[in-house]
Amino acid sequence: MQDAYIVDAVRTPFGKRKGSFSGLHPQDLAAKPLLALEDRLGFDGSEDPEDVVYGCVTPVGEQGMNIGRLAPMVAGWGDGIPGVQLNRMCGSGQQAINFAAGQIRGRMHDVLVAGGVEHMTRVPMASDSAVDRLTFADASNVTETYFDHFDELTSQGEGAERIAEQWGLSRADVDEIAVDSQSRWGRAAEAGKYDEQVVPVEVERDGETRVVEQDEHPRPETDMETLEGLPLVFREEGDGVIHPGNASGIVDGAAATLVASGDACEEYGWDPIARIVDTHVVGVDPKTMLTGPIPATTEILAENDLDIDDIDRFEVNEAFASVIGAWLEETGADWEKTNVWGGAIAHGHPLGATGAALLGKLPYQLEDCGGQYGLSTMCIGFGQGIATLVERV
Repeated sequence: MQDAYIVDAVRTPFGKRKGSFSGLHPQDLAAKPLLALEDRLGFDGSEDPEDVVYGCVTPVGEQGMNIGRLAPMVAGWGDGIPGVQLNRMCGSGQQAINFAAGQIRGRMHDVLVAGGVEHMTRVPMASDSAVDRLTFADASNVTETYFDHFDELTSQGEGAERIAEQWGLSRADVDEIAVDSQSRWGRAAEAGKYDEQVVPVEVERDGETRVVEQDEHPRPETDMETLEGLPLVFREEGDGVIHPGNASGIVDGAAATLVASGDACEEYGWDPIARIVDTHVVGVDPKTMLTGPIPATTEILAENDLDIDDIDRFEVNEAFASVIGAWLEETGADWEKTNVWGGAIAHGHPLGATGAALLGKLPYQLEDCGGQYGLSTMCIGFGQGIATLVERV
């Protein structure tokens, strides 16, 4: 087995819903990180990557027809570079990188591009469901046979509420996490922490051309008082904790990494920024649905003879703040090492791209703090979790 390395990791800014990327076709958005990787690393996109693996959670309409194949074609890489689109729901972008790492570790490939895209403005969440509404909890979405084995189809929001109940998290508890996410993003952005990873995107809107350089969703001025006035989304007032301010933002974005073998890095003269040590996926109870990061974290650490304190930086997707609160309590991880540059509550969660963006953050964070190990983990619909362990090189 050979090692798999992250050579470079980039993402677009995340555009707010109906924001700057509204007029940009999803295929064009998906091509942006590919062009950035080609420019930064100096390879020939028409010859060098052996495959493109892209996550996309809603692969219908403008995101249909295998956007993993279309993105490199739109990027001008010709017809010789194959591509595939995959869907592990919110973990799709991270799964794309994990699959690429497995292919390289197994000596089946040497140079792969992996990432993801989601244009949530032009292809709204749940566009691929059987019912015309924003819910995954309508029984029409699954076969009746599902209920021979499971007595309920739970929405992700209700799962987040149940997690808050089970772990005794108050509205103040989850709002504090949300405020931290926003303020951390603000401090990181102001200090230029995102400058190397986030690549500018030129857009045309209202007859004018401009360059988008920064995430549009964050509100770094957010405080507890601001969040107190927001209405609950999934439950009646007084019976829940989840509202728009402590849940991930709906945004448009794309992210990609170049993953390569050590031999390829030597051949091309690339200096990798991280080694992918291990990857892991789990299944969990679909009624609470979003607890997957807990066993995904503990199991991947155990498999690599590491303790939680051995990890210098964590990225845990902030689908909902209650997911983070439960994960912190169960794993014993240090909040000061977790989502240190802000998370999806601040910058948003473009479903198919987020996993690649979060995992792509880790090498930059490890370089910034001088740490050795980083771990990225996400909750996933229908009760799954995913984790990736990386080491700074």
